[in-house]
Amino acid sequence: MSKNLRQFFAAQQQGLDEKSVEFLIKAIEANNLQGFDYIEFKQSLSALSQMVQLDESTRFRSAFASATAFGLDKPKLLASADHYKRILNNEREKFNTALQNQVQQRIHAQQKEVDLMRRQIEEFQSKIKELETKIQQTQANISQKDDIIKQEMAKIESKKDGFESTIQALLHEIDSDINDIQAYL
Repeated sequence: MSKNLRQFFAAQQQGLDEKSVEFLIKAIEANNLQGFDYIEFKQSLSALSQMVQLDESTRFRSAFASATAFGLDKPKLLASADHYKRILNNEREKFNTALQNQVQQRIHAQQKEVDLMRRQIEEFQSKIKELETKIQQTQANISQKDDIIKQEMAKIESKKDGFESTIQALLHEIDSDINDIQAYL
């Protein structure tokens, strides 16, 4: 019966998701009411549309006339149509629940992971800023130390130069005295 039901429900609809159609048709079949109801009425409508060219109103009235022979009246027809709508709406609720579970499992778990990675990036960026600050401070200290080293080196060189000048002068004086001693004595 599923092929027939598929034709009755999806024959005029193009581009429907095949898996969804099959699933929903099976749900309708599994919950098919006993006796002549909306499903059999729908089959009658389909048979009439294939056999003769009737306008829609005439098809509905002819199918309903046949259905009344099986004890179907308008309230029962509408009630059975509502029954199948409830079946489909229940399937929608089940699908939405399953879909939410999939979203929870597949999307939310990934989103949590992405959020964690973003927090890690923020922590890394904070550490990088902290390290950059330390680098700048250390570079400033190095510059200060370099300046101190240059100043100290200049002082030392100045002392060395002063010492060398002094010692050279003294040595020169002694050498001069030695020359004079040797020359005069």
